[in-house]
Amino acid sequence: MPPPRSSRPTRGPLSYRPEAGSIPTQPGVYRFRDPKGRVVYVGKAKNLRSRLSSYFQDVGNLHQRTATMVTTAASVEWTVVNTEVEALQLEYSWIKEYDPRFNVKYRDDKSYPWLAVTVGDEFPRVMVGRGAKRKGTRYFGPYSHAWAIRETVDVLLRVFPMRSCSNGVFKRSAQIGRPCLLGYIGKCAAPCVGQVSPEEHRAIVDDFCDFMGGQTRPFVRRIEKEMYAASEAQDYERAARLRDDLGALEKALEKQAVVLGDGADADVIALAEDPLEVAVQIFYVRGGRIRGQRGWVADRVDEGGTPELVEDFLLQLYAGEAEADAIPREILVPALPPDVETWEDLLSDRRGSRVQVRVPQRGDKKTLQETVARNAGQALVLHKTRRASDLTTRNRALEEIQLALDLDEVPLRIECYDVSNLQGTEVVASMVVFEDGLARKSEYRRFVIRGVDGQNDVASMHEVITRRFRRLLDEQARSKEVATDNGPMLVDPETGRPRKFAYAPGLVVVDGGPPQVAAAQQALDELGIVDIPVVGLAKRLEEVWLPAQEDPVILARSSEGLYLLQRVRDEAHRFAINHHRSRRSKTMVESLLDDVPGLGEVRRKTLLKHFGSLKKLRLATVEEIAMVPGIGERTATAIKDAVAQASATGQTVSVNTATGEIEES
Repeated sequence: MPPPRSSRPTRGPLSYRPEAGSIPTQPGVYRFRDPKGRVVYVGKAKNLRSRLSSYFQDVGNLHQRTATMVTTAASVEWTVVNTEVEALQLEYSWIKEYDPRFNVKYRDDKSYPWLAVTVGDEFPRVMVGRGAKRKGTRYFGPYSHAWAIRETVDVLLRVFPMRSCSNGVFKRSAQIGRPCLLGYIGKCAAPCVGQVSPEEHRAIVDDFCDFMGGQTRPFVRRIEKEMYAASEAQDYERAARLRDDLGALEKALEKQAVVLGDGADADVIALAEDPLEVAVQIFYVRGGRIRGQRGWVADRVDEGGTPELVEDFLLQLYAGEAEADAIPREILVPALPPDVETWEDLLSDRRGSRVQVRVPQRGDKKTLQETVARNAGQALVLHKTRRASDLTTRNRALEEIQLALDLDEVPLRIECYDVSNLQGTEVVASMVVFEDGLARKSEYRRFVIRGVDGQNDVASMHEVITRRFRRLLDEQARSKEVATDNGPMLVDPETGRPRKFAYAPGLVVVDGGPPQVAAAQQALDELGIVDIPVVGLAKRLEEVWLPAQEDPVILARSSEGLYLLQRVRDEAHRFAINHHRSRRSKTMVESLLDDVPGLGEVRRKTLLKHFGSLKKLRLATVEEIAMVPGIGERTATAIKDAVAQASATGQTVSVNTATGEIEES
């Protein structure tokens, strides 16, 4: 393997760009280093020159996370390898050695228990454990609950009476010449006192491992055969014992439902993603039965889509120290990784037989992957809930924001604003509120923007901030302050109810860069408000912009403060898009019903209120439409015909998955 080549470390991504033609075109692995020499990113490529050249272009054309990486780095180096399989292996080795900050790192979303058999010992022991794997031990699982494993092992020890005691108990029994309780009740063959030889005990252990590994049917058939033979020989005591053993095996198998009728061995993988994080779930299926489950979460640190995330996960799970018997014949994934043939070659070489990586299209395997995907989605929601609900984490996030923005006080109330439009039409805006780092959905507000060019987000932001804080001044002027156990509160003097929007936020966040921040600050200045700080969070590089400052504030990628600002921004975007979708759908319904005879404005609004969306109206029958007050059977028929005609001509409403906006076609 040729020695690494390196560029001269200087400042800026273009300044440390390797000379033209100096990068080889062979497969290889590359490393980006920061000014202190620390490796910040490791990647592989079929063609090193083509891949590395893509990093050294205008930073504005790069994905925000990639741009952050190349601006953080100060040099790049590479190593040429002979094959793409070697590149995968070297990439894994470097990621494990250097732990680069910009590579995806999947972390266990909880501590999963394993069923372990210490096959390297003279008298192997079965036990339940957690944490890292050890050499000389065979593992099964992981499983969701330790108690479920112990119940299964307790049942199986009747059929496979192998050692399950600790080393201390084993040595003590050997010293006193008497087995422990398990030896007396038939759940241990008592190798400690020589009731079985090491070879006989090893045979019991091998049978136990084969059964746990999925080879269940041979044992069931063997015990059935022995039971019938004992019965025919009139050895009823042995036949009864074998009958009970058979019942124990069936009880253990009942705990593991059959999910794949063909008895396949497969790892079923699914992902749940959002712009900030990704959750992965895997079900281990052996012999058609689910043998274990495991989950991971990771921060998204590059621009890769689902195929790249799958590749990163496969690299962590299989390219390292995974044992050959831990790699199944089939790996089912939500999207094929780049260079899937290379992956199949690597895994087949490690397993010693052919391994297939594919996306299930139909049948039981497709259904099972959908189940795994639902588990991944729930795991991501649970992870975010735990992170958001942790008081210490929220306090640290707020303190980091205060320190980074040089605020006088911790921003206990944060308001964020986002503007949404579709090619200049149906311009709306959203306002979301976070207090103490938690969303206060009861205080969210929506705005409809009129009289402003829909393409002018800056003017729209100015209008929204003006309307919101003009109301703040009005409510403060009409409120009176009363003392409560939680401090002074502004209330309506007539009703005595608290005025929610009479309180000024500790921080205003707008979705955008310097133009949007300047517009928001100008609106506050025009209202005479000088004590409310304003910042903007730009999506491109996740930069925090302050008014009248040339350079943004850059928060660390792992910062809890940045994570909170991103959550606030993304929630405002989601809320604005939902509002936009709702208004767009209602506008579509009204436009379809304009030409229906006998349907005036009042009846259209009644119809719209009753069904709520075009989709529900399209699915309704004539009888259901006629049940709406003021709508007769004749009018209902005309409405149904109008909706059907719109569908027949292809006039539909769809959602752009890239932008989240509603589109008409």
